[in-house]
Amino acid sequence: MPSLSQQIETLRNSLQTMDPGDLQSLAQIHAGVDAFVESSQDIDGISAQTTESIRQLTGIARKSLEGLILNEVTDADRAVQSLQQSILGLQRLIDGGLVSDASLPSDSFEAAREIAQAVANPIASPAIVEKTTEPASAPPVVEAPAPRVFEPIATRIFAEDELPLIQEFITEAGTHLDTAEQEMLALEEDPTNSDSLNALFRAFHTIKGVAGFLDLKQVQSLAHVAENLLDRGRSGQLLLTGYSAELVLKSIDTMKLLMNAVATASTQNKPLAEVAGVDPLVVKLEDFLEGRATTTPNSNDESSSELDTPNVVSASKPAVASTSPFPAPPAPPVSTATPNETVASPDATKAGGDNTVKVATDRLDRLIDMVGELVIANSMVVQDLGEQAATSVRGTKNLSHMGKIVRELQDLSMSLRMVQVGTVFKKMSRLVRDTARKLCKDVELVIEGQETELDRNVVEALSDPLVHMVRNSVDHGIETPDQREAAGKPRTGKLTLRAYHKGGAINIEIIDDGRGLNREKILKKAIANGLVEEGAELSDADIDKLIFAAGLSTAEKITDVSGRGVGMDVVRQNIEKLRGRIDISSEPGKGSKFTIRLPLTLAVIDGLVVKVGQEKYIIPINSIEQSIRPTTDMLSSVQGRGELVSVRGSILPLVRLHRLFGVEPRTENPTESLVVIVQDSGGSTSSDRRACFLVDELLGQEQVVIKNLGPGMGQIRGISGGAVLGDGNVSLILDVAGVLDSVTH
Repeated sequence: MPSLSQQIETLRNSLQTMDPGDLQSLAQIHAGVDAFVESSQDIDGISAQTTESIRQLTGIARKSLEGLILNEVTDADRAVQSLQQSILGLQRLIDGGLVSDASLPSDSFEAAREIAQAVANPIASPAIVEKTTEPASAPPVVEAPAPRVFEPIATRIFAEDELPLIQEFITEAGTHLDTAEQEMLALEEDPTNSDSLNALFRAFHTIKGVAGFLDLKQVQSLAHVAENLLDRGRSGQLLLTGYSAELVLKSIDTMKLLMNAVATASTQNKPLAEVAGVDPLVVKLEDFLEGRATTTPNSNDESSSELDTPNVVSASKPAVASTSPFPAPPAPPVSTATPNETVASPDATKAGGDNTVKVATDRLDRLIDMVGELVIANSMVVQDLGEQAATSVRGTKNLSHMGKIVRELQDLSMSLRMVQVGTVFKKMSRLVRDTARKLCKDVELVIEGQETELDRNVVEALSDPLVHMVRNSVDHGIETPDQREAAGKPRTGKLTLRAYHKGGAINIEIIDDGRGLNREKILKKAIANGLVEEGAELSDADIDKLIFAAGLSTAEKITDVSGRGVGMDVVRQNIEKLRGRIDISSEPGKGSKFTIRLPLTLAVIDGLVVKVGQEKYIIPINSIEQSIRPTTDMLSSVQGRGELVSVRGSILPLVRLHRLFGVEPRTENPTESLVVIVQDSGGSTSSDRRACFLVDELLGQEQVVIKNLGPGMGQIRGISGGAVLGDGNVSLILDVAGVLDSVTH
């Protein structure tokens, strides 16, 4: 590594040819200053006073450089002059023998102090002061600056050539903000986690840099001051808990609002206007950094809830502004790589370190739709040419080969839509935290099975129902710490989100160890609302389902969390639109479990094609146990329960599909027909519901593309959609759970 003298000489040469508007040259000088700081830290024998002088001088250089890079200075010439003076001060320290590559005399503070004070306020005083007569023990007192006045930001419309960059920035910023939120929540659990702190810092640092390049003033301003706060944490000057943590989370929320505004302006060709609340938040962050943050913030400010005084690590590293005339410099970046690892920069990752490519979702959806049409067309070709190909070995081989390619292509296209459910689970972490704090509760969130994959469209549609259910679990389910302690429970409640595959579907469970459902209260409320007749006898499962009725709420009062009786009915509707269902299991005093059962994908399904009369229906393969031809001794009839079939010791109800759908069957004698034994797994009961569907004929198994029946048809109980078969006709896909509900109600 070059000596300190060589590094300073390189910096001075760079300054002579520097263009204040050239971001690349400014970045190189900034890197040179950082390298000088690292080199000076490796030298033994430097006194604390001299180290402080170096810190102050490099702090001025960094501040001037950042002001030029971010275009935050009103006078670029004066900022350049400040930069030159700070580098000159470092040069004089070295030339005077105050800093050598070997050691430093311990009594050198006076000379170093004189040079340091010569550039103490370089922007205000352009001239270089050769020597000061002020005593070193009387540093000037830093006065509180006047309130910052923000100039109105002129609205702008993005140019056509800017839009691709803007769209890419929006996508990347969204990813960075999601990462920042998760890392901040992790820091609240372990404030000393340097990996989370560095990841959080990098997120804001990246957003700041790109925002400056795109001239997004508000985004850049907020990211810059938030980055300064995070840098205090990286340098060990404070712990990001309490007030500082709330400021970071509020910065993330506000940054999301800013990105939404940028997205709206870019996609709708509208002017980009200012977002309210950004400037006040910037002031709060600056006040905190300068030690002017109040210990009792305004309780009406949502961003200040639960804010407390800064958490100082030690008295030697205060989190408030010192009386030194020099600004505190940022700490050098902390590498989290082990000696055998290589940390790739974002640019390097994009260049070749990451074998991924970004594709617009509309293009992906269109590709999958076209693959679905290809599957249908292949089925038609096979059916039309199947008989002809049967007489030709080559024709049979070619059709088989084409079918194999189409199936593999379909499987591959479906895998493109599969994403991990953890993407929506992680968003619940912030919701649980904020809701619990508003309600003065202690809640621990446990996430299991977040690597489970399902259709991207299902994940997106699942977000809103999960928000309602998680919020209700924290509000209605989990008790306050005092109530839990009185009930003999730990003061901290436990909320579990779990995902797993079962029977070709995905089950998502929301489990809490709270008070459970108050069935007596739910029933009284349902009777009062006219949902249930007075004196009606309902099972526990039927009472539990009443919470999904519109307008039903057992909350004592309406709050900003819940209490208006809306939400759970919307949850049920949204889940049913996804061809899913919700089951409830609750035990008073011990907690509740809500199980959401969803299909893995909304696009394709493996089904058994059956014929009833002249109609063809498709039964999902994952719901089928077996098919048999019943004998007379297997059939029976019970008063009030209808027809039953005895299958291997189990008595199962017989469902005549032709009666359910109004179709003329080939025969009504079950012994001349077939029964398909189906099950509806994933329910809340101890055993899965099973039944026998009476059909005329089995036509074979097919993988079909699911088509919506259209808004005109609405939701039809027992039908989950339609599919185009090889003969070009549309067949209905049966919803086993819906059919069983139809015959039991």
